[in-house]
Amino acid sequence: MKIGVVGASGYAGGELLRILSEHPTFSTVAITAHSNAGELITSLHPHLGSYSSQRFSPFSPELFIDCDLVFLALPHGESAAAVEAIVATKPMMKFVDIGADFRLEDPTAWATYYGGKHAGQWVYGLPEIKGQFAKIKEAEKIANPGCYATAAALAITPLAHFADLTDVVVVAASGTSGAGRSVKSNLLASAIMGSMSSYKFGGVHQHTPEIEQCVSQATGKDVRISFTPMLAPMVRGILATITVKLDHLITSDELRNHFSRYYEDQHFLSVLPEGEMPATHSVYGSNSAHLQVAVDSHTQRAIVSIAIDNLGKGAAGQAVQNANIMCGLDATAGLSVQGIGI
Repeated sequence: MKIGVVGASGYAGGELLRILSEHPTFSTVAITAHSNAGELITSLHPHLGSYSSQRFSPFSPELFIDCDLVFLALPHGESAAAVEAIVATKPMMKFVDIGADFRLEDPTAWATYYGGKHAGQWVYGLPEIKGQFAKIKEAEKIANPGCYATAAALAITPLAHFADLTDVVVVAASGTSGAGRSVKSNLLASAIMGSMSSYKFGGVHQHTPEIEQCVSQATGKDVRISFTPMLAPMVRGILATITVKLDHLITSDELRNHFSRYYEDQHFLSVLPEGEMPATHSVYGSNSAHLQVAVDSHTQRAIVSIAIDNLGKGAAGQAVQNANIMCGLDATAGLSVQGIGI
């Protein structure tokens, strides 16, 4: 199958190219960038030796005329225009959007957290959430979840069996690649090395309504999230901790067994044995999510810890997983369940 990538110069775009370079079915035939058009791909992604002689093309819808599927890895607010241009040239096209444009159902939520015109909603691509796999399989257009939203939704959804979800606390730390490639003073090495800081706290982070929407649709419950993101001195990875008040006291073993049953047969999700904790280096370079659970009997709260690679399961890996499902392939094609470690 012939594949196109729009916006391949960013970190998520680079990770997508890396995964696609070894995919058994997908062949990447069109790779575009905006400000980096004309530059060698390896000038921004020097680790991608298989693209050593190729350059980023400027965006033109005609480039994708032979493609079966197009990935979009653009900043929020830019995907809709690219899709419109491509569809005008080739109406029958499959898309996976790694950006935010088509994730939210509510136009008011979009205006509040992103601003501008709401582009509409595509099928939400979190395959491990019950009911979503079948929807993805039948779809032509997939909205890839945000990185924080992926981690939080996977951790929260199974808790609906035991808890009221109107008071969920999420604290999550992300590597700097989650902020994109643009040069920012707070992302300089001298600003982040040996330091951690919160940002966009107080309920204003744009993934908040996405998490609430995903979990609410999956569980049928009202969901309210208090979300505090943090910037960690690492390049990639997300470690999130989620707590929620239980309806009744259960044991940590009971909670772990419930999570294991909920995610049984899910290739990329691992509920760790007692005593093992999720760590970002364990999932680095993979499409996996590692979870651990506990019950704080003193406060009667469930606690879930989850680690993902923000560029893998949080972006490019999940995008390929969704494309695999949508195209009738094995969901695991071209993807690794094992991290590369330290």
